[in-house]
Amino acid sequence: MTHNISEISVLFFAAIRERAGTGAVQVVAVDGMTVDDAVDVACKAAPGHLELGTAVMLALNGEYVARDHLVIPGDEIAVIPPVSGGSGEIADDSEWVFLTGEHLDSSALTQFVKTNLDGAIVTFLGVTRDSNQGRIVKYLEYEAYQPMAQNKMAEIIKEMRGRWTIGKIAVAHRTGRVNIGETSMVIAVASPHRRPAFEACLYFVDRLKEIVPIWKKEFFEGGEVWIGKTPGDGTVVEHWHK
Repeated sequence: MTHNISEISVLFFAAIRERAGTGAVQVVAVDGMTVDDAVDVACKAAPGHLELGTAVMLALNGEYVARDHLVIPGDEIAVIPPVSGGSGEIADDSEWVFLTGEHLDSSALTQFVKTNLDGAIVTFLGVTRDSNQGRIVKYLEYEAYQPMAQNKMAEIIKEMRGRWTIGKIAVAHRTGRVNIGETSMVIAVASPHRRPAFEACLYFVDRLKEIVPIWKKEFFEGGEVWIGKTPGDGTVVEHWHK
């Protein structure tokens, strides 16, 4: 789709993309237009003629914003439906965050965080199971809004460092099809002591489901369904201490 500098791009993902019948709609920018205005125009212009509920969140240029936020030509709006709940390079020598369509090697992430400074390493693997809520699961598919997903994962790591004394961190998440028994996510956290490593690892998993735009679709015997809740709705994880 050709992009005009006087237009705003509205992107749709996961279940909303399927309902819209397209992944993107270009909207002509007008003075005083808000994020909500632009999305409303895009929904009406989409082949599926969407009607959005209140369960979605809106992101402007990679950041969650209020619906009355003003937009200008060249902006990119993402309509964020409920998430489940990274290809990249090592950003520095203390953190490694990436999304990939390839199989995940947990040993590589564990080895990355290992140093002589830390006496504990906790590695968590999210693995596709063969059943869910009484359904026989065939496989899962993950979809991500990049680079926002990676940026939000980096934000979570910053939150973790503000709460615990931890060392190196490595996080990887799959996109695309993930079969039964395969790993969809790996997080490895190193720390001088075991408790911060365990708590920080759990915190990351919980926060990822709250704010990171990664969606999970479950394919089961007899049908398929998107799984998750809406990210970016202001929900926070409480009762965590250093």
